[in-house]
Amino acid sequence: MNSSPVLSLQNVVAGYGPTTVLDGLSFDVHAGERLAMIGRNGVGKTTALRAVMGLVPLRSGSLHFKGQDIAALLPHQRAERGLGYVPQTRDIFPSLTVEENLLAGLKRRPRSALDEAYALFPRLAERRRNGGTQLSGGEQQMLSVARALLGRPTLLLLDEPLEGLAPLIRQELLRAFAHMAQQTGIATIIVEQQVDEALRYAQRAVVLDHGTVVHEAGAAELLEDEATLERWVGMAVH
Repeated sequence: MNSSPVLSLQNVVAGYGPTTVLDGLSFDVHAGERLAMIGRNGVGKTTALRAVMGLVPLRSGSLHFKGQDIAALLPHQRAERGLGYVPQTRDIFPSLTVEENLLAGLKRRPRSALDEAYALFPRLAERRRNGGTQLSGGEQQMLSVARALLGRPTLLLLDEPLEGLAPLIRQELLRAFAHMAQQTGIATIIVEQQVDEALRYAQRAVVLDHGTVVHEAGAAELLEDEATLERWVGMAVH
């Protein structure tokens, strides 16, 4: 792609305490792009998303979002600039209803913006009066994504959004993600252990090992590259 990237990491080093997890991580994401980040467990995928969001500080390297250095910004400041984050934990308020959860994500937008969330996830409209604990795992994930989208992010970070969900729900979520990206132009990074589904959703993929990118390719191309998947992910998909 010739356009300037919306997100750029260059030689990022980060970790927890004395442990280095990201060790020279570099990759770009362009506007509207769907990027899959894959690799074995423990290679730094979740840490990479957390570093982008400001939840793990950089030890060295550079991090630019929409052309600006954001390495010193706090997580809420990054969110205000257009970064959205859906963590593995399905970050919802369990004591609130679906609609109350969504209202918490509105910020300065009018209440009518809830219609966008309900159009993307009709199940949430049907359950708008239900509490968070009354939702299935898939519905909780829909709610977490919908609330993040109400902030109108430029880039949405999705950490294991399909984890623990039934196949039909996974497909429903992926269709919604693709529709969202096509309709709004939001870029997405998806970290996912369901490698085949992540690659079918994405346009491009980066493979991580020991905290750095070891392979980069078009997602459709990588889906057919059994040798590379076996080497770096420990599996071949069909």
